[in-house]
This record gives sequence, C-alpha cells and structure tokens, in this order.
Amino acid sequence: MDPGPLTEAGVQRHIAPLFSRMRSACRDRIYLANHSLGRPLDAVDDDLREGMAAWYARMGDAWDSWDAEMRAYRGRLARLLGAARADCLVPKASAGQGLRAILNTFDTVPRVVATRGEFDSLDVILREYARRGRIALTLVEPRAGDLFATEDICAALAQPVDLVVVSQVIFNTGQRIGDLPAIIGAAHAAGGRVLLDTYHALGVYPFDIAALDADFAVGGAYKYLRGGPGAGFLYLHPRHLDGDLRTLDTGWFAKRDPFKYQRPDPPQYGAGGDAFLESTPAVLPIYQARAGQLLTLTLGVARTRAHSLALQQRLVALLAERAIAASGGTDDRGAFVIVVDERAEQWSEALAEDGIVTDARGRYLRLCPDLLTTDAELAVVADALAKVSGQAARRAPA
Repeated sequence: MDPGPLTEAGVQRHIAPLFSRMRSACRDRIYLANHSLGRPLDAVDDDLREGMAAWYARMGDAWDSWDAEMRAYRGRLARLLGAARADCLVPKASAGQGLRAILNTFDTVPRVVATRGEFDSLDVILREYARRGRIALTLVEPRAGDLFATEDICAALAQPVDLVVVSQVIFNTGQRIGDLPAIIGAAHAAGGRVLLDTYHALGVYPFDIAALDADFAVGGAYKYLRGGPGAGFLYLHPRHLDGDLRTLDTGWFAKRDPFKYQRPDPPQYGAGGDAFLESTPAVLPIYQARAGQLLTLTLGVARTRAHSLALQQRLVALLAERAIAASGGTDDRGAFVIVVDERAEQWSEALAEDGIVTDARGRYLRLCPDLLTTDAELAVVADALAKVSGQAARRAPA
C-alpha cells in the first residue's frame, strides 16, 4: 500500500479485504459506532485459534506460548503509547481493574481529583470508593456545553492531592482535554500522581505517554484498536517500577517465578510491571487484540488520524448542508462527531431502524466514521439524520 495519505480507493483495495467476514455479515448496515466497539479483522479468528491450539496440543505447557504472546502484547502497547519499556504495561481485563490497582496502593485515605466527565467504568468505582470512605473525592465540573477547562482542573489542585484521574478525550462530547502537561505539572507540584484514561485516545491521535510524564494510564482494545472486550492494560511510569509501589490487587502471577510455587513471607514479587499482575490472567483476549494492534502500528496513528479528521470534516459539512449543527473534525476533538439534542437517543433508535448504527449518551448523538466508511455512506447518514430530526434538506447550490 502507498505510504502516503489514506484514500478511500486505497482503503477499499488494500484494507477492506482484511474485514471481509464482518463486511459480509453487516452488509446491510452502516456502522458509525466505532467509538464504542471497533470492527474486528478477519485475522482475529485465526489468532484466537492459535491461542486455543496451544492448549489443545500442549495442555499445561501452553503457558510457554501464552506468556510469549502476553509479552508481545505488552511490547506492541508500549510502541503505541510511547512507553519507555514493555514491562511498563500490565495486562488487565478492563480500565477499571487498572484504576482499582492504583487506588489500592494507598495505605491511608487518598485525596482524589477527577472530572465529572469520566466514563462510567472509572466513575462508578470512584464514587463507590468515596461512598465507603476509601477515598476523599473532588469532582471538577464542566462549563457551558459540558466542556472542561484546564484552569478549572488545575485550580482543584491548589490544595495537596494524592491522585488525579482524567480522560484524554471525554466520552460523551469527544472533547480533548486541553493542556495535559499543565495538569500533570500542577498535580506533581501538589504532591500528587496522575492517572490518564486513554481509551478514547489510543489509536486515535499520536501521543507520547513518556513525554507527558503521566504516572499511570489505563485503556484497552475495545474501541479504536479493534481488539474487543477483555484486553485492557495499566501503564506505570518506570519511576514506579522500583518495587516501592505495592497494591492490594495482587495474585500469584505477580510473584517472582510464579510456576516455582515458592512461598516466602513476605511474598517476593516479580520485577518491574510484573509485580502488578494478579491471579491467572485471561489469555485469549490477548490473542484477540493482536490483529488490531498490528494494523494500527502498520498504518501509523498519525496517518490514521489525518484520515479520521477528513471523514469527520466531510460528515460535519454534509450535516451542515442539511441544517444540522455538528461538532468534530477539529484538533480539539477525538475520533467522533456529535450532534447535540435532547432527542438524541430517539434519533439513534430511528437511525438503527434504517440500518445505521450509532449511539447516544444523554443529549449527545455520537457518529464515528472509521477506515472503512465511504463517502457514499456519509451522505446516506446525513440524509437519514435530516429525515429523523425533521430538518428539511438544504443543499448548497451545485
């Protein structure tokens, strides 16, 4: 494939065939929920079969192959995130599992600052820990349009803090949080550490987790990495891998040489990020995530981002021609377009009846074109949304 900018013709010729199973099964639908569950590649089936084949052929010795794949998974994530080394990445089943591991490193009640815009997977955990007195939680409120201001987050860090939790991209509005280095710097100045939720950022736009100097990050393959559920991760900055940081969320895989079954007291933990493993890990999601990671690395996040922005801008323009205001396609947004209306959930349901898969979060209708989305599909979506929203088509003159 040409190494230049992605084009619809190039994608349809070289990339679309890699999704033939999904395209055949969904040929009557237009899929614009890529911000939720990413489309699977054909290779996912082969990769899962490989993981199962090791079990069939080798039984208990399959752990040699499974361990090698987990290390490869961590290495690919390190490249995608810009992490200094692969053992900074610890496989987890979910972003929430990673958050709990960090919350459970504190021996006293930590002071936690988060935004009101964190996704439920983290928000529910934070609220429940606060309800039970396990953390002292401060939530930063959004301004008009449910948008968060960097200065508001930094203002909440004027007092001592132990942990700051913030998403790089807010799940409902698609807003990219502004000046992350300023937030991270303010948190460190206040004596705290920072945990980034990268779920709506990883694979969407290039960033360097090491350069950001974030202490921790969580994320997973469910969305833009096309790896489905169960393949999450916790990132720890190398400065937290010297053995001083310990979590209650542990298990036998966190031990040094777990298959030797030795039981020193206190336990001796593995080196680096291995000390943040837990009990027997779910192996097949690691295989399940492989193809999406490889595709993202092969295409390059910067090139994918440029293509995503072009698709978003085209959709916003098509909607504007039909008198529908939409946001997206700008540097301060993630990978999806939003249309704001109190009827967003009704509109999403009506679009589904026309074979167009979207979703809504409150009053935010979310529409996410991806690599496989064609210009013709975007035009169909714009017409359909104009119909369900009751807007008369208002096309620009030819």
